[in-house]
This record gives sequence, structure tokens and C-alpha cells, in this order.
Amino acid sequence: MSVSEEITLNVETLCNELNKHNYSYYVLDNPSIPDAEYDRLLLSLKKLETEYPSLITPESPTQRVGGEPLAGFTQVSHELPMLSLDNAFNEEDMIDFNRRVADRLKLADKDGEYENVEYACEPKLDGIAVSLLYEDGILIRGATRGDGQTGENITENVRTINSIPLKLLGNDFPKRLEVRGEIYMPKSAFDALNTEAERLGNKPFVNPRNAAAGSLRQLDPKITASRNLEMCCYSVGIVEGGALANTHETSLRKLNGWGLRINAEMQVVKGIPGCMKYYNFMADKRNTLPYEIDGIVFKVNDLDRQVRLGFVSKAPRWAIAHKFPAQEELTKVLDVDFQVGRTGAVTPVARLAPVFVGGVTVSNATLHNMDEIKRLGVMIGDAVIIRRAGDVIPQIVKVIEEKRTGDVKSILIPSHCPVCDSEVLQVEGEAVARCSGGLFCGAQRKEAIKHFASRKAMDIDGLGDKLVEALVDSGDVETVAGLFTLTKDQVSGLERMADKSAENLLRSLENAKETTLARFVYSLGIREVGETTARTLANAFGSLANIKMASVESLLEVPDIGPIMANHIVSFFEQSHNNEIIDQLIEAGVHWPDVEIDKKSQALQGKTFVITGTLSDMTREEAKEQLLALGAKVSGSVSKKTHCVIAGEAAGSKLKKAEDLGIKVMNEKGFITFISSFAL
Repeated sequence: MSVSEEITLNVETLCNELNKHNYSYYVLDNPSIPDAEYDRLLLSLKKLETEYPSLITPESPTQRVGGEPLAGFTQVSHELPMLSLDNAFNEEDMIDFNRRVADRLKLADKDGEYENVEYACEPKLDGIAVSLLYEDGILIRGATRGDGQTGENITENVRTINSIPLKLLGNDFPKRLEVRGEIYMPKSAFDALNTEAERLGNKPFVNPRNAAAGSLRQLDPKITASRNLEMCCYSVGIVEGGALANTHETSLRKLNGWGLRINAEMQVVKGIPGCMKYYNFMADKRNTLPYEIDGIVFKVNDLDRQVRLGFVSKAPRWAIAHKFPAQEELTKVLDVDFQVGRTGAVTPVARLAPVFVGGVTVSNATLHNMDEIKRLGVMIGDAVIIRRAGDVIPQIVKVIEEKRTGDVKSILIPSHCPVCDSEVLQVEGEAVARCSGGLFCGAQRKEAIKHFASRKAMDIDGLGDKLVEALVDSGDVETVAGLFTLTKDQVSGLERMADKSAENLLRSLENAKETTLARFVYSLGIREVGETTARTLANAFGSLANIKMASVESLLEVPDIGPIMANHIVSFFEQSHNNEIIDQLIEAGVHWPDVEIDKKSQALQGKTFVITGTLSDMTREEAKEQLLALGAKVSGSVSKKTHCVIAGEAAGSKLKKAEDLGIKVMNEKGFITFISSFAL
């Protein structure tokens, strides 16, 4: 299936957003969005990756759990990964989960009826997942989950928590035992902490989860000791030199007997009716509990069945977390601000009269885009119903029009970026408005530099994402042009950058100054302009000056450039900020030869080729370069629009599809002869 640049960009954008939120949530303990919004983004990414599996990368948030550990603590590698849980949001999701369990365990009879699976039910505490390692009954290490593979060593801090035994009771415990659970802050401790913070003039914590995370990651254990944290165990990891039991419930009871706290609300039920009865019971009881919960965790109780069910890449197949539903309150829209994201998306944010909903005070809510504002019919001054969907995200779900007064104001998207004052553009048919100052805008700075330095753009070896982050955060680089004014002292002064590394980077920057017009145009990050389009522009116009002066009409004459892309190109070069940075790059020594516009560079325009199999006299990338130089388009999949397939050794499904569709096929020898015919 062909993957368009738009779909690829959507996946990249979702990955970037989710990775940013993972970092804020798991590493900085400073959530940038509520959980429900994160779930929505992750679900969107999963759907795209399911439909287009070629876009799945090892870096995708769907392929891993959480974020990276903080550098302030030593790292701990988990011998068994600490995985997260899949979520259910309604009874239908629970029924689907039970069906998957029963199908894998082959529990359905000939009439399709399922045996009632036994589930252990526990409240889902809103805290921090941790691992405790005991050897010969002695606590030797405490660690956070981190990214599931590597966490932070917090041993000295967990030793201060009274509910964590430093030595296990009894003598029948395994020689080596890893206990996993949740460290949390009780509501009473949270209230006392914030009361004291307000008395001292400090900023209060947002919720108990953030308070627990901040307390647990204090470098001074005395501070942790003063915060009255608790721990509740919910599972085990490593068990060596001994055994627990054959069910989840009895295993936890054993932990309890050895001095470890388990949740007193735990129950064992049968089937989904039992799960839903427990879920509804705890939902009613939720506000009376001495701690915050955001749902219920259901686990197959039989441990042998857990082993048979196994895991997917990020979660066990034998457990699921059923989130509690949204909670709603009435409040008022005081104003609307516009925030600029890393891709230039301009997002409206409603400022609300503070309201306590879902356990926290909410004072703002995202409105997503102007289409959402139109759908809701919301205006500044309106009374609205605010909901924390999935128990976390603040959302405006309804306008109470009967409460509307005469002093309401319409919400208008700004004509210029609130960060850099570049023009804000909204292409017809797109919901998202974007800042056009891609090279200049501070909100887009890091992403613009990362793209500029990437392999298919300026190919600056050694300038990875983390180094870009460090250079921007230090203030040493504000735009892509600033890369070429870096000094050895600036670079070597950064964390983990020695003199040799600094010298290598400066050498790479010097080498990158010599490039091609196509690479340079691609490096600018013009919206919708990918590698192939950049080459097409270079071949069609020959020079940067000609591209900058091109009108929408002249751009539309170029193959594969439509109205939306043409408008993006014209708008980019109309921004004085972008042109100033291009001039700075040229002044810094970035240069390229103009492209001679001749019939050769247009010889294969409008024709699409596919390369498959292994070539012996050249690489597939080299073959692609030769086709692109002649104006051809090179696709990764075969369709009716394909002009020709170049088939090397061991060509597979693409060759078969070409033959089925009656598409012309060339072997490598025929391709070399074909390409040679265009030589001058």
C-alpha cells in the first residue's frame, strides 16, 4: 500500500508529540497533557501504524513503555521488563478482553460459550511504579520503572518509607525476590504538603501522583522521609530459590505475610459480570478512599494461565486496566490563548474560571483547532461543561447557551504567530492552522534544526537529537544558521562532549557547507516538500533564486506539485524571517551548484519506477539517484500507475504484482542499458 507524505508526516508528528509527553510525564514528573489526551494520540498512532506497518519504527511510542530515566540517579537494568497495561474504557472493551483471553486459552465449547475465567481485581493506584529487590530477605535495591527496561536506583529513598520492610518477616521467602508495586501519597499527606507549601509561598503540587513522584526522586532522602509516602504491592518479577503460589491472589497474600502491604480492596471474581460488579462498587466507593485511584486492574488469577497467555511487545495479555469515566463540572471561558507547537500548529487553549473536577483544579482546556471551536459553538464568556475524559484531560464538551449573556466574544485565530510574528496560515480543507516561520519560530526551533541536520538534508554527521536539544537549551543555537558559527569551546562545554567530539562536529559542519540545491531545499523543512519534491523543484527551476520567485501558477506546472503544496512553498519564501536565515546560511559558506535545466533532467518526468530485489553492480539507492536525476518518481510499492519495475535478484511480491498487473519489468542489465541511453 502506497504511503503518502501526508500520512508519513502524521505518523512522525504523533510520534514526536507522544515522545515529548512521555518525557514530561515519566522523566520530568511534569505532565504536559492529561492521560486521556495521551491515550487518544496513542490510539491514533496505533490505527495509522496498523494500516501502514511500514511506518513502524523502533522509536515509536507504540513499541516501548514510557520514557528515559533521569540522569540524576544511577541506572538499573530490569532483569525482567516492567511493562504497562492495555486500557479498557467501557464494558464492551472488557468483553473483548475476556474473549481474547478465552480464545487463547481455548475455553470456548462447541456452542461458543466461554468458561468463566477467574480474575483478581485491584484498585489502580495513581502513583509511581517501582521494583524492590530482596536477597535472603534483605532489601538491597529499589528502582523506578523508567522506560520498562532501565529505571533509576532510588534505594536510599525507598528505605525511608515505613510500609516497605527492610527485612522480610518469616523464613519461607525465596532466596531472591523482586516485588513490584505502586508508591503513592495518601490524600491526607497531599493536603498537608500543599498547605505547608502555601504557607511558605511555594508552588503547590498539582495532584498526589506528581507529589509522590517529586518526593521519591529527591536527592536528599530526608525530604522523602518527611513526605509520608506509602507502597502497595501488586505483583512479583524475579523469583529464585523458592516459590510463591499458583494464583495471583495467593501470591499477594504470601507477600503480605512477609511484611509487604497489599491492597485491602482486592477481590477475586468470575467472568465479566463479576468484574463489572466490582468495578461499579469501587466507582461508588472511590471518593471515600484515603488515596487516589483512576480505575481498576483485572488480572487472570491462575498463574499457569498467565504464562500460557504471555505478552505482546508492551503489555501482558492476561491483564487490563479499566479506566473510570469522565467527571464533569460547570465553569466559564474567561479567554482563549493560542499556543504554537513544534510543528508550527497553532492550538487554541481556553482559560477557564478555576473549577475542581476529577480530583484536581482545572483552569484551562485545549480546544484543538478552529473546527472544534466551530463544532462546539463556544465563545469567550460562555458557560461550559468541562470534563476530565479518562479521569485526566480537561475538555469542553458543551456550551450552555441559555446562560449566554450579551458580553460574549467570538474566538478568532490570530493572523500572526504569537511567538515569532510570522503569518499564520490555514490551508483550505485542513483543520490545523500553522505558523509559517519554520526556520525562525522559537516554538519550532528544535525540530527545524533536527530536520536540517538529518541524513537526507544537510547530513551533518554527529549532530544527533540530544545534541540539538542541548545546543538550543544552552542558548548557543537559535536558528539553523547558528550551527555554522559554533566554536569548539561552545561545543566541548556541553555535557558528554569532549574536545575530540567537538572537533568532529565542527569538521562535519564544515563538510556540510558543500551540498546540492535539492538537499538544501529539502533541509529548509517547507511543509509538504519532501526529498523527491525538493529534487523536482531543483530540476525544474535550476536555482534557489528561481524557486523563491516562483508563483503558484508556475509551481502548478511542475509535475506532482498541487495547489496546497504550491501555496506552502510560496508562503514560506514570502516570510522575511525565513529569507534572512537563508541569507545567513549563504554568508556562512553554505553553497551548491545551480542545476542545468535541460531535456535530460526532464526525460522521465511523470513516470513512476519501483526498485525491488538485490542489485549487483550498484546499490538500490544509487539506482534511485539515477532515476531521480532524470525526473522520475521512485515509489516503494507497485500500483496501476507504476511505469516500470526494476527487478534484481530474489525479487518477491512486488515483482509478482507487476507481472499480474502487466507492468513492464527490467532486470539490472536492461536497466543499466536503459540509463546509459540518456548519457550525454
